[in-house]
Amino acid sequence: MAQLDGEGTRSLIDTVARTPLSLIVEWALLFSVVRVGLYFYLRAVPAHQRGGLFAAGRFLNESLDAIVYAAVFVFMIIRPFFVQAFQIPSGSMVSTLLVNDYIVANKLIYRYTDPQRGDIVVFRPPKRACQPWQLDAQGEVNVDFIKRCIGVPGDVVEMRDNVLYRNGKPISEAYRHLTTEDPPFQQNTYRELTPDEAKLEPRFDFKLVKYKGDYWPVTIEGGEVNSRQTAKEYVPKDQLETADLLSLPAAPIPKGYYLMFGDNRLRSLDGRFWGLVPRESIVGRSECIWWPLGRWSMTRRDVGMPAR
Repeated sequence: MAQLDGEGTRSLIDTVARTPLSLIVEWALLFSVVRVGLYFYLRAVPAHQRGGLFAAGRFLNESLDAIVYAAVFVFMIIRPFFVQAFQIPSGSMVSTLLVNDYIVANKLIYRYTDPQRGDIVVFRPPKRACQPWQLDAQGEVNVDFIKRCIGVPGDVVEMRDNVLYRNGKPISEAYRHLTTEDPPFQQNTYRELTPDEAKLEPRFDFKLVKYKGDYWPVTIEGGEVNSRQTAKEYVPKDQLETADLLSLPAAPIPKGYYLMFGDNRLRSLDGRFWGLVPRESIVGRSECIWWPLGRWSMTRRDVGMPAR
């Protein structure tokens, strides 16, 4: 029974968080029309006839009034400008964030400051990062992603043999995790890899290069370039393009763009495969896990430490 209650609560939270503003406006207008009708009805009732039906109408009118004001406050002021709840749909941030965690994102912070290295960021991904089911009927992106900000404008970010380098210095990432599905092919539960298992995982190099007027993510595995899960825009067409991408030096992240990686590095489709996120696509910064209650905690910024 407790599990059913929990599922019901999660479903309610998710429904409220995803409710389109247009639907809220429609319901608010409907309730307002009902309130106007009730107002004139209640006003017309003589004082000596104000019995049970009048009391019920008055209670309904006051309830609708409270609902309309609450909806306007939450959906037109709080959610667009201040905070919003998001559900974690995948394991890309395990163990920092688990599947079906609910986080609160601060949408106000980036109106006055820029994202910093180590922030856990909610953003609208580029279309090239999305699967068909993540697009709406018009072909526009209909999901939000959450990843850790690994690089800001001016940073040169690379990976060498799965080790992160920022501006030429290796970074020890305490927040990074290497996991596998447990049980296999069950994508909602994960466990840490043992040291022996981790040795068997693919070894990647990564760099961002400037090529053909764009910034290409270049992932190298065993001499293969962008061969695994890379957005089609960045897959080399022939051996000449492959050679170009291999030979080009790592480029600094351009102004107005950010590089996002998942903490669950081997199970995350992130900026290594589809590139940079523009500043205007960033929604907010994760502040805390608030559901389930047993996992309540702050989601703190972590920039990593220089490796020794």
